[in-house]
Amino acid sequence: MSQAKDILKVRGLSKKFTLHILGGKTIEGCTDVNFSLKTGEFMGIVGPSGAGKSTIIKCIYRTYLSSEGQIVYTDAGGEEIDLAKAPEEIIRWLRQKEIGYVSQFLQVIPRVPAVDVLAEGLRQRNWDLERARERAREYLAMLNLDRELWDAYPSTFSGGEQQRINLARAIIGRPRLLLLDEPTASLDNETKWVVIRLLRELKEQGTSIIGIFHDLEAMRRMVDRVFTMHAGRGDALMAGGEVV
Repeated sequence: MSQAKDILKVRGLSKKFTLHILGGKTIEGCTDVNFSLKTGEFMGIVGPSGAGKSTIIKCIYRTYLSSEGQIVYTDAGGEEIDLAKAPEEIIRWLRQKEIGYVSQFLQVIPRVPAVDVLAEGLRQRNWDLERARERAREYLAMLNLDRELWDAYPSTFSGGEQQRINLARAIIGRPRLLLLDEPTASLDNETKWVVIRLLRELKEQGTSIIGIFHDLEAMRRMVDRVFTMHAGRGDALMAGGEVV
């Protein structure tokens, strides 16, 4: 059996923030972070609040522009793209076609119904409207979202309902790389285990995943490896989801 290839290589990643309201004071979000991720692998990131976990995810997704280092992603065609330096149009294309992201907060157009928020990602992959909406309804049902809310605006939902929309929107298109920032936060226990099953299925289908977790029980059910952050720096990877 051939060994899985790296889909992502992070080398010397650092992110500094300049606080202009404090006279230009600089703080370190993360410093000299290094790891690789293989195709179909699930890596968890753990560590205390403020350790730099979300900074890493946001640099990969290019919500933040890194200060130093490389973030080399191998696209579906085999081309290596440094996400730290790629033009914005390339980043937008990758977000539409290959890279998904689940943040802790819902960001959608206020007056778009939930079913169409999910269908949008499939439409970008050339699905016709009715087929995309039908698949969106399947995901809304799987994530236990009340049927009466399917045509409502997600901006009016509770925190837990919004998180379900976040998850469904990110995974419905089966991205090649999926980035998760506390994906099980705000979810009830039943929905949490549905999410774990869906993420496992994505992984089995070849999606590579990086997830930030405080829920270590949920994380252990899914990940292959763990990367531990302390004060902006990452420790060596540990096999088998072992957390220390």
